[in-house]
Amino acid sequence: MFPEDDYTYRDALPHAPAHRRGAALNPGNRFEDIRLHVLGEELDRQWIERLEDGTADQPVRVQRQVFEDKTKTIINRVSRTSDVPFDWTLNPYRGCEHGCIYCFARPFHEYLGFSCGLDFETKLIAKPDAPDLLLRELASPKWKGEPIVMSAITDIYQPIEHKMRIARQCLEVLAEHKQPVSTMTKSAMVLRDVDLWAKLGKVNAGRVTITLVTLDPDLASVLEPRATTPAGRLRTIRELVDAGVQVSVNVAPVIPGLTDTEMPAILEAVAKAGAKRAAWVLLRLPYQLKDLFLDWLQRHVHPDRARKVESLIRQSRGGKLYRANDQRGRGTGVLAEQLAQNFDIFTRRYGLNRDIRPLSSAHFRRPDLSGQLALFQPPQDDEQ
Repeated sequence: MFPEDDYTYRDALPHAPAHRRGAALNPGNRFEDIRLHVLGEELDRQWIERLEDGTADQPVRVQRQVFEDKTKTIINRVSRTSDVPFDWTLNPYRGCEHGCIYCFARPFHEYLGFSCGLDFETKLIAKPDAPDLLLRELASPKWKGEPIVMSAITDIYQPIEHKMRIARQCLEVLAEHKQPVSTMTKSAMVLRDVDLWAKLGKVNAGRVTITLVTLDPDLASVLEPRATTPAGRLRTIRELVDAGVQVSVNVAPVIPGLTDTEMPAILEAVAKAGAKRAAWVLLRLPYQLKDLFLDWLQRHVHPDRARKVESLIRQSRGGKLYRANDQRGRGTGVLAEQLAQNFDIFTRRYGLNRDIRPLSSAHFRRPDLSGQLALFQPPQDDEQ
């Protein structure tokens, strides 16, 4: 466990927001039969104490904790659905400190016995053995060099990566063997690894997707409290493109009544920054993520606008906040159709999605762990 030295742990309660965290709640795990609830009288007592000592208006600091995962495998097969366009993932971490309140991956934290609320942002799982496991699995005769998405339920460039560097080590293995890989991130830290992404890009084996929800820095600061600013992400796109890295953008999630009108401006901005591809996803609120997002709306959005946002979400989900069906990434109804049309119009206008080549496995070179040089191993491209 690696607790942060500069944080003092206190329980975050709904009436005292957690400092620079997206969620203010820690709802009970949906898989647990027994849940702990703090009585209202105790909350009132703590609130009175904070009023008396002058700390009532100060955000609560919640300690980051990192637990090691002694996993035995690292490349994961994805359960394929109609809107998941990849088969394999690699996640050096679980949980994400960026704290995006809308993150669809939050409910996955409940499989670990944690909450999808504050626990998702503060109780992180790290896999320090990931680079070694990856090397062994790439060396397996069963592995065919198919593209891997390195960040399906977490952002590999979240703050803990500064210290642990697990993602960097995995990427070094992938780049050495020209294993096709892509990642999705909201962090400018990806520029630290621009040498590796550029190396993969030379053989069409690497792609970085930057996720951009809004261009409004104030809105972004409460939607995604520890992610890079929108302006910082646009600079990141430009620097990656200048280095020869393939860059796409995911306008996700589109939040009805809050960010949906920004789609044309976002597509124009990312095209000017040099991105060549773009995609979009409508807000998804599976399981208890609904409660977290509605609580966030009440705390950060004017009541009239909050009601409008909730109404529009329901209109795009058949009257519900979420329906897990074939349209989970797009929604249904008039609003969903308008968003799809706008996206098509403005991607054409700004020249996006003209080149949609998939990543190539043609240059994948299986690691040789035998300790002997392969007599008939073809030379790498930079040796030819």
